[in-house]
Amino acid sequence: MVKAGSDSTFRAAAGVPDTVVSRKVESDPHCTKTGSVPDLAAEGDVNLSPRRKAWQAAHVGPNARAMLARDGAAFLHQSLSTPCLDALAEAEGIWLTDADGRRTMDFHGNNVHQVGYRHPRVLAAVQEALGTLPFSPRRFANRYATELAERLGELAPDPLGKVLFAPGGTLAIGMALKLARVATGRHKTVSLWDSFHGASLDAISIGGEAVFRKGMGPLLPGAEHAPPPDPRDCRFGCGGTCNLRCAEYVAYMLDKEEDVAAVIVETVRCTDVQIPPPDYYRILRDACDRHGSLLILDEVPIALGRTGRMFAFEHYGVVPDMVVLGKGLGGAVFPLAALIARRDLDVAADRALGHYTHEKSSVGCAAGLATLDVIAGEGLCERSRRLGERALDRMRELKARHALVRDVRGLGLLLGIELARADGTPARAEADAAMYECLARGLSFKVGQGNVLALSPPLVIAERDLDAAFGILDEALTAVAAGAPP
Repeated sequence: MVKAGSDSTFRAAAGVPDTVVSRKVESDPHCTKTGSVPDLAAEGDVNLSPRRKAWQAAHVGPNARAMLARDGAAFLHQSLSTPCLDALAEAEGIWLTDADGRRTMDFHGNNVHQVGYRHPRVLAAVQEALGTLPFSPRRFANRYATELAERLGELAPDPLGKVLFAPGGTLAIGMALKLARVATGRHKTVSLWDSFHGASLDAISIGGEAVFRKGMGPLLPGAEHAPPPDPRDCRFGCGGTCNLRCAEYVAYMLDKEEDVAAVIVETVRCTDVQIPPPDYYRILRDACDRHGSLLILDEVPIALGRTGRMFAFEHYGVVPDMVVLGKGLGGAVFPLAALIARRDLDVAADRALGHYTHEKSSVGCAAGLATLDVIAGEGLCERSRRLGERALDRMRELKARHALVRDVRGLGLLLGIELARADGTPARAEADAAMYECLARGLSFKVGQGNVLALSPPLVIAERDLDAAFGILDEALTAVAAGAPP
């Protein structure tokens, strides 16, 4: 383990004297070094792009066009949403249906759809709550919220067990940051470049994506960043196989700073499915323990069975001090997130960590309880592992067939296909084209980090539909390689 010392000492030991520093310059839009240009299209599906307009001209029908016109006139415009791509009329199971009847398999879903859309058990629970207790003011307990908090506390391993709810994952991240400050008496954080923890000012301060940070400063003080565990773009010369120098650098930062309240990491970065090696979190856990810093894991998009476990950190044999989950917790019906913390971190009774109007939503928590019932009753964690292996096999076949595919990876049904050109450079234009080719054929997914096709199907997907989706991907990659228009 690298101990405290000068930055130059550590970087020299890493064998790459300048690249860690230059990574910060490249990723931080507030840096002014000449030639530093953040990639604002790395998140994919950027509205107003020429390819998007061409796709809309070819595939959006009159009913959807009319709705898009109304939508664009009514909403403030912002990147990655309004103006929108298409207009929806229905969602059920794994399927989206637009206003003109076009059906699309949803392998994106903003990661809310672990149990699929309109699951009858979730709908029945919501309807029951609506018919009896449609709203519960914060000062009152209600059985739905209490039972869901109890269930989550039981599912999480010791010493986790105390819960707070919020209407969204970004807000739950904010609660975790507040609790870390109260519990430690410190304010500094260490998080990773290229990470995403939400779009509010506090969340983008610890996040690392330029599309959210550019021009938004000043951000939270004390928000330090480190390179992520990405062997394809390693700043420590790992050569394609992670040597854990990235984890040791985080440990070194704690040695150097000494007053860090929390290390905040996405357990698996879902935007491009970067899966840290087994010992990554052991190093972070040990470093946090030595320095009295809290380890906060952000599993907002990937908990609840997505990776084949209820919590993704279960793959690593460590327990964080806090874990944040959301998105799928509301059963693809209600916005709901949760912070689960160590029981002994219940130290802020005189503070307002959340204080949200819908903090103990009876309807949202009813949806959450039903979601947990579906995950357990239908064996969705095991199903995610089994179908994930099937999907990896299909992705390896794509890699063998298509020169554009540089790497495939997955954990459960969190799947990534990385595209690169023959010279090794990221195939960003090709990834964008592949997405629109797939949309034209009835498959929706996200492009992450500019060149990774990130696939997150509902855990209830039928095997035949999973196979059909990879057939679409095969056709789309063939078309892109041939230079076909979207």
